Amino acid sequence: MALRMADVGAKPATARRAAAVGALRMSRRAFALLRAGRLPKGDALAAAQIAGIQAAKNASALLPLCHPLALDVVQVDFTFDESSPRLRARCTVATTAKTGVEMEALAGVTGALLCVYDLVKPVDPALTLEDIRLAFKEGGKRGHWVHPEEKSAPAAKPARRPRLGKAVAVTVSDRVSAKKAADVSGPLLRQGLTELGFTVRTIVVADDRARMEAVIRRASSNAAVVVLTGGTGLSPRDVTPEAVASVCDRLIPGVGEALRAAGGPATAALSRSVAGQRGACVIVALPGSPGGVRDGLNVLRELLPHA
Repeated sequence: MALRMADVGAKPATARRAAAVGALRMSRRAFALLRAGRLPKGDALAAAQIAGIQAAKNASALLPLCHPLALDVVQVDFTFDESSPRLRARCTVATTAKTGVEMEALAGVTGALLCVYDLVKPVDPALTLEDIRLAFKEGGKRGHWVHPEEKSAPAAKPARRPRLGKAVAVTVSDRVSAKKAADVSGPLLRQGLTELGFTVRTIVVADDRARMEAVIRRASSNAAVVVLTGGTGLSPRDVTPEAVASVCDRLIPGVGEALRAAGGPATAALSRSVAGQRGACVIVALPGSPGGVRDGLNVLRELLPHA
């Protein structure tokens, strides 16, 4: 079977982050020398940090089907485990790209540990590389994943943002409104708006234009932003764009265009995402899928603080 590099051309670039961990087991004598910085070749940890960063940046040169990526940050950290004894390493990588950075993180932690191996082996040739694995990854359609052996992935340090006022997250769904289905996209939307700096209230409404218009009018009278998820498709019950347009003083075409671009060229032609303004309130309609909400939040993250 012929090898193929995955074609990611149609995918939108989104924030990606991953971390990989591993360890190097050694004798207690080597462990003490490493910890004290007294190895014959010098400071192993300083060299290993640089080696890990270089390995992460050059992952695509080592792995023939790995996409070359411009990385935003590579961080290599070490901890000493006296019980084994062993040196534990962690490499965290982040970027904004069309594919993930798992292999870059794995290359980084492996490169860092191999560098330590090289500097420790003159005093202890019986070294063992072990437990190298992906700790967590986030971003893209699959969202957040944590290895079963990891307790939790460290949260990214949030940027300090000013409080942006009140927002309302509206889930538009007949089934959720009738309690026949769980709301999946609404909580994602609420979390994303909260992370942006809004105080968020949630509402669920059926796919009924009159009800939606009433909800939007009430919500927009006391909020800076109203974001709806659902009802933007092509079925007869999908009337969210019409409801938004009818209550807005004016539409904001550029937001809809940005949302369609974020969804990728393969689906942009079918998107009916729309945005407008009613008084001082910005109103946005996003698709009902979790992926559509994530893509939309990536766009709104850049736009709403300036609206």
